Amino acid sequence: MLTLASKLKRDDGVKGSRPSNTAPDSVRRVSIRDRLLVKEVAELEPTLPCTCKLNFPDPNMLHSFQLTVSPDESYYQGGRFQFEVEVPEAYNMVPPKVKCLTRIWHPNITETGEICLSLLREHSIDGTGWAPTRTLKDVVWGLNSLFTDLLNFDDPLNIEAAEHHLRDKLFHTIFFYYYSLFIKRQHIPQRCTVSTV
Repeated sequence: MLTLASKLKRDDGVKGSRPSNTAPDSVRRVSIRDRLLVKEVAELEPTLPCTCKLNFPDPNMLHSFQLTVSPDESYYQGGRFQFEVEVPEAYNMVPPKVKCLTRIWHPNITETGEICLSLLREHSIDGTGWAPTRTLKDVVWGLNSLFTDLLNFDDPLNIEAAEHHLRDKLFHTIFFYYYSLFIKRQHIPQRCTVSTV
C-alpha cells in the first residue's frame, strides 16, 4: 500500500535527478505541508490526550482528518464530540480550519459548528493566535481543553449559552436537552489511539 511517507521518500529520489526549480510554487507548497504533517502526526501520536482519538479516512491525505474528543470531566463528561480538521496548503503560515460536527450547547462553539479558540485565529489582537511555530499538537490539545480549563464564559462565541450559564440554570436544561438529542453516550477510551480507515 502506498502511503504518504513512502511517496515523499520516492519523490525525494526523483527530485535529486532533476532541477528543483521546475515545479510550480503551489506544488512545492503542498509538498512542504505534507512533509510537516508527516512529522507532526508522528510526534502527535505518543502525546495524544487519552480523551482524544484521531481518524484519517485516507492515510495519504494527512491534511484532512477527524478528531473525537471524549471529555472525562465537566458538564461534557461521557459525550463524544466530532471535529473535522482541514489543513490548508499554506500551512504552517495559516492555521488549520476546524469545525465541530456534533451539535452542542457550548459558549465557545456555535450550533453550526464554528469554534472560538484563539490559536485557530490567523490574526489575534492578544498575541495568542496562530503562529508558524504552532503545530497540530497545539490544535488537538486546545480543542480538548475547550471542555475543561478553556471553557470561556467571559468572551463567548455563543453568547446565549454563556448568558444562560451565568444567569441561571437554563444553561443546564438546554445543555442536557442537546446532550440527550445529539451526543451519544459511550465509554471514554481506555488508551490513546490513532486509527486509519
